[in-house]
Amino acid sequence: VQAIRSGLCPGLTTIVGPPGTGKTDVACQIIANLYHSYPTQKTVIVTHSNAALNDLFDKVMARGDVDERYMLRLGAGERNLNTTSSSSHDFTKAGRVAHIMSRRNDLLEKVQQLSESLNLSSAAERGADGSPSYTCETAEYFFFHHVKKGIDQFEAEMKKDPSANLKGSFPFLNYFPELQAEAMTSDDATTKIKEIKAIFDELAEFRPIELLRSQRQRTDFLLTKQARIVAMTCTHAAIARARLVELGFHYDNVIVEEAGQMLDIETFVPLLIQGGESDDNSVSSNSRLKRVCLIGDHNQLPPVVKNISFSKFSQYDQSLFARLIKLGVPSIELNKQGRARADIARLYSWRYDDLGDLDHVTEKEEFKKANTGLAHTFQLINVDDFEGRGESTPTAYFYQNVGEAEYSVALFQYLVLIGYPAEKISILTTYNGQKELIIDILSQRCGAGTPLAGIKPGAISTVDQYQGQQNNFIILSLVRTKNVGHLRDIRRLVVAVSRARLGLYVLCRRDLFCHCHELRRTMDQLAAKPKKLQLVKGEHFPTERMADEKVDEQKLHEINDVTELGELVHSMQQDYLSNQQ
Repeated sequence: VQAIRSGLCPGLTTIVGPPGTGKTDVACQIIANLYHSYPTQKTVIVTHSNAALNDLFDKVMARGDVDERYMLRLGAGERNLNTTSSSSHDFTKAGRVAHIMSRRNDLLEKVQQLSESLNLSSAAERGADGSPSYTCETAEYFFFHHVKKGIDQFEAEMKKDPSANLKGSFPFLNYFPELQAEAMTSDDATTKIKEIKAIFDELAEFRPIELLRSQRQRTDFLLTKQARIVAMTCTHAAIARARLVELGFHYDNVIVEEAGQMLDIETFVPLLIQGGESDDNSVSSNSRLKRVCLIGDHNQLPPVVKNISFSKFSQYDQSLFARLIKLGVPSIELNKQGRARADIARLYSWRYDDLGDLDHVTEKEEFKKANTGLAHTFQLINVDDFEGRGESTPTAYFYQNVGEAEYSVALFQYLVLIGYPAEKISILTTYNGQKELIIDILSQRCGAGTPLAGIKPGAISTVDQYQGQQNNFIILSLVRTKNVGHLRDIRRLVVAVSRARLGLYVLCRRDLFCHCHELRRTMDQLAAKPKKLQLVKGEHFPTERMADEKVDEQKLHEINDVTELGELVHSMQQDYLSNQQ
C-alpha cells in the first residue's frame, strides 16, 4: 500500500521488490490508479524485456477497469517472442488502429439501429453490403438534432411530473425492446440514456481517425493524442526518441519495471523522449514529467556488459536503480513474498531485510501438499562424471555437462510419467551450451515415435534469460565441475533458486559448490538434504501426502546415478505403452 501511494505522489519513487513480492502487480495497480485519478495525463511504461511488457499488459487487461482503446505498445518485439502473450489483444500501433476501426463499425451499427427505431432512416439507406449509412461526423449531427433533443424533452417532463407514465414519454422505447415487457423506473431510463450518450462520446473520439486516411497519420494521432498508457522497451525508447520528439509526444508519468537490469543510460533515455529545453528553446518546451517510478531488485542480476574492462573497472554494469539505492535515496521494500513455499523462500530470503511470507503460502492446499513422487520439496543432487566426463567445452566458453543434461531430461520424463503437467515444469541452466544440449537430448527422448512424443517443458532456458519468470517446478543444472564459474556472483544464485514455486531440484558437483564461500548461506540449506535423489514409489499426481509428513522407509527409492534413473524411466515408459494398448 505504501509503495502504491508513493507511486501516485509527484517526484521519484524507488521500489525494491525481492523475488515473488509482486513487483508487476504493484506496477499494474499504480498504472490503474494513475489512469483513474488523472484522466488528462499520459503514462509511459518502460521494461527491459518484451516478455515483461506482455506480462504487465496481460495483468492490466485482466483487471477490466482500464479501457483498452487508451493502451498502446510501441516496438515489434511482441511478434518475435517464442511464447506469445496469453492476451488475444494486439496492442501494437497497427493493431490499435484496426481495433478502433472495428469498434467504430460496431458503434455506427448501433447508431443506425437507433435511427431506424426513431423512424428517421430505413434499411434501404444502408450500403450494398448492409453497412450503416452513418459516419462519425453524421452521427454527431444526428445526436445533436434528434437524440439530444429527445433526451432534453424527456428529462424536462420527468422534472415537471415525476409520477408521469415513463414508458409513454421515453423516446427510445423501440431501441430497447427489453423495456417494453416490464415496468420502467426512472433509474432504468437514466441508465439507458447514459448508454446512448456513451456511444456518441466514443464515436467523437474516433472521428479524427476516420478523417485521417494514411496508416502513418492514424498511428501518429493515436500515439500523441488518444493513448493514455504507452509502453515500450528501453531499447525502443532509445531508437525512437528522435521521432517521438519530432511528433511532439508528451507524457506526465514514467513507470520503469526491471529497473535493476537496465544500464544507467537505458533508464535515463525514457525520461527524455519528450521535447525539452535541449531540443527547442521555446517557452512551451518545458517537460511535463511529474512522476518517475523505478521498480526493480538490485540483489538480482545486473545489466549485461560484455566488455570486461567496462564491467569491472568502470562499474558500467551498475544500474541507475542500484546507484540510487547505494546513494541512500529513500526506497520502499516489498517485504512479503507469495510465490514460493516458505522453505524454498528461505534459500534466498537471507539476502533481504525482513522478507516474510504472505498468509496464502502457508494456507493454500498446493503449498501444504507434498510434491508427488518426490521425498523432498527441494534437493541438491550430486551428479558424478558420466562416462568419464564432467564439464566439457566443444568451443570456447560453450560449457556443457552431458551427465547433468541426461539427468535433467530423465527427471522431467519421470515427473511427466507420474502425472505432472509438462508446462508446469521448467529446466534451467547457467550456460547457453548446456541449454542447447538439453534441447537436443529432449528432442531425442521426447521426439516422434517415443512414448512421450511432443511433450515439452514450460521452458528450457538459462537463468539470466528466465529472470522475472516463474514456474511450479524447476530442474536446475549448474554444469561446472572444475570451478564455480559465474555462479560465484550471488545475485545469479538468488535468481536461480527463486524461480520455483513448489519444487526445486538442483543438479551439480556437490563438493565444488558447497565449498564456495560466497554461496555458503544458500548451499548449507540445500546440503542439509540427502545428496542422492529420493523418490516415493506408487504415487500419482496429485498426491494427498502432506509436505511435513514423514515418508515410509519402504516407499523411499534412492537414485544412485543417472543410469539408474534412465532405467527407471525406460521401464515406466514400457508400462505406459502397455496400459495404452
